[in-house]
Amino acid sequence: MAVLGLSTAFSPPRGSWIAVRLRNGATGRSGGGLSLRRSAAAAVAVRAEVSFVDGDEAKRLVAEEGYTVLDVRDRRQYERAHVRASAHVPLYIENEDNDIGTIIKRQAHNNFAGLFYGLSFTKLNRDFTKTVRSKFSPESKLLVVCQEGLRSTAAADALEREGFQNLACITSGLQTLKPGTFETVGKAELQNAGKAGLVTIQGKISIVLGTVLITLLLLITVFPDQAEQIFESAGIKL
Repeated sequence: MAVLGLSTAFSPPRGSWIAVRLRNGATGRSGGGLSLRRSAAAAVAVRAEVSFVDGDEAKRLVAEEGYTVLDVRDRRQYERAHVRASAHVPLYIENEDNDIGTIIKRQAHNNFAGLFYGLSFTKLNRDFTKTVRSKFSPESKLLVVCQEGLRSTAAADALEREGFQNLACITSGLQTLKPGTFETVGKAELQNAGKAGLVTIQGKISIVLGTVLITLLLLITVFPDQAEQIFESAGIKL
């Protein structure tokens, strides 16, 4: 097998490298230049790199270049907010296995990450590429998105290995988008769809506690006698 690497530049937004593999009797000879002899059954494989874009470019790809948004987040994040008319094929799915090891891990997860951050206990979706191929052809233009940019990068890499040629991802994910970049569906803002659990009310709790403390300080400073009486009635001595 001979491998010929070619560097090429396509029209924006893509820049790609192509690997051409010659099989079944392909040979290379040197002497004044490189020559390649192919047999009739020579196979050619082309692999294109994934483009990484910001929110504005992502919006342009969808509006002008005909890209379809492929959302690979889990079900909960997708339901909180997603781009209208996007396709949803999660890279990770909820893990409902009931073996003892999984049960222990799920309980530990739910008591921390699930409680504080609202994160689902998930496992890799083994049918991810199969499901995408059932919905789209390898020539389809896909803007692969997730919340932070990690899952979309992994998903795009898997699709690239399956022969998809027109792939783009948003650098650092949907969390970086400006409000109103895309028309969305859901109760949350798209950039905040990854936030859930107790952390979403932490700021509100801090505001309430801060207000209470400031009020107490003003009461003690401005009305010390009345403050002393209030505290004494509550069994607190200053």
